[in-house]
Amino acid sequence: MILAISILLNFIIIIFFYKKKIRKFFLKSKISEISLSDVDEIFQLEKKSKNLKGPKTEAIIKSFCINSDNKIVGMTSDYEAWIISALSKKSKNIFEFGTCSGKTTFLMALNSSNETKITTLTLDPTLISELNQFQNDNKISQRNIFNETIYDKFLFSNQPEENKIKVLFQNSLFFETTNFIKKMDLIFIDGGHTYSVVKNDTEKAFEMIKNNGVILWHDYTPGKTSSYDVVRYLNKIAKKIKIFKIKNTSLCFYRKK
Repeated sequence: MILAISILLNFIIIIFFYKKKIRKFFLKSKISEISLSDVDEIFQLEKKSKNLKGPKTEAIIKSFCINSDNKIVGMTSDYEAWIISALSKKSKNIFEFGTCSGKTTFLMALNSSNETKITTLTLDPTLISELNQFQNDNKISQRNIFNETIYDKFLFSNQPEENKIKVLFQNSLFFETTNFIKKMDLIFIDGGHTYSVVKNDTEKAFEMIKNNGVILWHDYTPGKTSSYDVVRYLNKIAKKIKIFKIKNTSLCFYRKK
């Protein structure tokens, strides 16, 4: 009996300390991965010497980092930010679901052409109490919407690049795509991570993307609680639509043919 109890306690302790790794093992990505060099020709490496390859000139970007004291949550990694920034250099019309602090918006504006137009959609902080809550939505993701929708000014505010950017203070569930149908070269989906919002934003993105345009989703991270609905929805639609996960990122990628 003592031996059985000891084994059981050890088993419980192992599960407690390794629960994240165990969860990741059972929640592996169900979406095929793609190498970054296969996402777009801009990411293909140039040979510098016999044993060294480097980025193409077109992939060199303007960038910045956020001091950790600023306590901004939910940002892209530097690697992910580079990918989005480089693709922005090739895009004339860009749409973003989820402005948050405006870091990614600012990077897209910094790296795109002077003629590029960027539309970014975010909730008005004063209307956050009116946010729809659906029964099947991940509760942690719902909470994060409240925590991240606190800005009425952004990192690009009062910067020259702000002239490229139009901010829509609106619930994406009520956003009308009429004026954007098949016009967008690049769409970045990083708004609410609840199932209802990810589904809504994705369906509208498919209406808005033009031929050869790119859609990117952030936070496809199997095993991460706050990404549960993102993973669940993308796994579902990836059975019918060619969506790929970009290696070494939490970004998923789709190009309209």
